[in-house]
Order: sequence, then C-alpha cells, then structure tokens
Amino acid sequence: MNKWLGIDPGLATVGWAVLEEVPHKPPHLIDYGIIETHKSFPTPQRLAELEEDLATLIAEFKPTCVVLEMPFFSRQIKAAGSVLQAVGIINLVCFREAGIIPIQLHQSSWKAHLGNGRADKEEVATMLKNLFDLPHLPVDDSVDAIGIGYAGLCGLTNNIK
Repeated sequence: MNKWLGIDPGLATVGWAVLEEVPHKPPHLIDYGIIETHKSFPTPQRLAELEEDLATLIAEFKPTCVVLEMPFFSRQIKAAGSVLQAVGIINLVCFREAGIIPIQLHQSSWKAHLGNGRADKEEVATMLKNLFDLPHLPVDDSVDAIGIGYAGLCGLTNNIK
C-alpha cells in the first residue's frame, strides 16, 4: 500500500495532506494541514523553517510517494521567486529524507481530475467533502493539497521535469 503526501507549495503557507491507497476501496485521508512561515522573517529563515517542518512530516507519516503542484505564474512574477524557492526546498527534503522525487502536477490538471479545472478553493472543498464523506473541510491550502494528493494517487502525471 502506498502512502501519498500531497503538497500545495508556497513560502507563506504550504498545504499538505497524507492519503493512503486501500486495495479495492476508496483511498483513505489520513491527515492534512498547513505549514506557515512568518512574513516578517527573512526568506532564508522561512525556507529553513519549511525544511524542518517538512522533514518532520516525512518522518511522521513515511510517505512512499509525493505529489506537488507546480505553480504557474502569469502576472505575479514577484511571487514566483519565493514560491519556486519553496518548491526547491520541498524537492530537496523529499529526496534527502525519503529518496522520493516528487511528481509535479499543473493546477488545472489536478482540478480537472476532480471535475472542474477552474474550481476555486471552496468548490474543491465541496468536491473533496463529498469524495471522502467528510462533514467539514477548511477552505485553505490543505484543501488543495488533498486534491493534489488524490490526483497523484489516482495516477495523474504531467511529466514535468
């Protein structure tokens, strides 16, 4: 049985979710949450905090697969640098701690896998509540991480290198 870690990357907030494949049954959502870094800290300190928190998650849940969203930037080029630095830290920690090279998905592809490639967070939360029979999901980056993890678990790949 594979255990999947889904990640919605960012510098201020990283969403994460752990899902487990269950033979002949729907996947099981084990846990989810967010990692937040303080905006007043310098970027290197925030990246170090992200590295430490992600290493702790990997040690606790021992994923066999990692899937993350590869950010797309059309106009907000200033935000791109910090998010891409976070993606670099995520790749580093996954490889160093677990020997895993994350699968990278485009936002529109994992959302389309749930039914709507242009869904907002609230729509994604509603789809996932129904899919996993959950009474409530917070509308934050952990919701996207659940969707990302689910799409990866279902076999979605974009072959981004």
